[in-house]
Amino acid sequence: MVAEQKIENKISNIVLTRPFYSDVDSNEEYKTPNIIIRIFSLFKNIRPGSDITSFKMPPIFSLPKSHLQCYAESVCAMNQDVLGNCSEGKSPLERMIRVVAWSISTARPLLYGATPFNPVLGETHHVSRGTLNVLLEQVSHHPPVSALHATDESNKVELVWCQHYALKFRGTYIEAANYSKRRLYLLEKGESYVMNFPNLIIKLFPIPGCEYAGDVKIKCEESGLEAVISYKSNSLFSFGGNNRAIKGKIIESFSSKVLYEVSGHWDRTATIKDTNNGKVKVIYDATEVVSGLRAPTLKNAEELSQTESAVIWADVSRGILAKEWDKAGEAKKRIEEKERELVKRRNSSGETWVANHFNVSYSEENGWDSSPKEKYVPPAPIVYTT
Repeated sequence: MVAEQKIENKISNIVLTRPFYSDVDSNEEYKTPNIIIRIFSLFKNIRPGSDITSFKMPPIFSLPKSHLQCYAESVCAMNQDVLGNCSEGKSPLERMIRVVAWSISTARPLLYGATPFNPVLGETHHVSRGTLNVLLEQVSHHPPVSALHATDESNKVELVWCQHYALKFRGTYIEAANYSKRRLYLLEKGESYVMNFPNLIIKLFPIPGCEYAGDVKIKCEESGLEAVISYKSNSLFSFGGNNRAIKGKIIESFSSKVLYEVSGHWDRTATIKDTNNGKVKVIYDATEVVSGLRAPTLKNAEELSQTESAVIWADVSRGILAKEWDKAGEAKKRIEEKERELVKRRNSSGETWVANHFNVSYSEENGWDSSPKEKYVPPAPIVYTT
């Protein structure tokens, strides 16, 4: 009876929402308030160049979900199996092209004026889409570091990444410097692809908005192929026509020969041009991949963990969706106070916290990195429908 009551409580508490993206669908379920003036008042006493990674945002500035859920959405929430298709390429070059398309698909058009919750230490998110199973864990709180492991036994695909970012206030914009390390393994082909992710720029003035900027490098040692994709940021006044544009190339590492040129926009379409014959082909269409996405559903409540993001942040998320900011703030405060108490206990007892699902390392030379403790990720209690 007690166990049944716990399960019922989990079901009543859990909050799952669909991905909220700008310029893709109307967001009737959740809309960011008009908070430009509030944003400026929030940062008016912060000096340009300051690190604001640990800055605590009030609920009015928050999405009703955790960073872990957003990371999972970039892998699971899509209308096409872009990740699984990477292993379907008949040649190393065709597979590299598909990996480039998948990498672009993980850059999503974020809503302006709202940020996900900073996960608490040990928080997890476990979700599936078809035969793809994904598990995330927050392996460090200060600084925020998230680890992800995904396996698809049907398509023989494995994904491992370690996500670490640092926020800097630059006066007219906020820069989220991304130190992501991503490894994609096409197991049946014996290929591994190592890549990074661009920085996020949140513009405050004169034209508010979110965009990605920087170079993404993708390299496959086994095939000797690599790609460089540049995410173009607009100027201060959004002149220059580079709005969310990408430009890059796929090359042979040993000869530096350019095989394909990549161009387009990460939130619209991306194309490749064959340098031999000039033929152009669309490799990614954001409208087809991320439009009309639905919320995941709870399939098996008995397997739902108490460390699950949707459970931990349920009361906060519910308050945000209802625009009950006081209730959301109180719920968020309870989570933060519990986290501080756990840290205090560990410090007083000399206990060292250890991640449950990942081996974690850090060095000044290589930064943060992680590797999964288990070979495969099991099916999740939370499911995206295909």
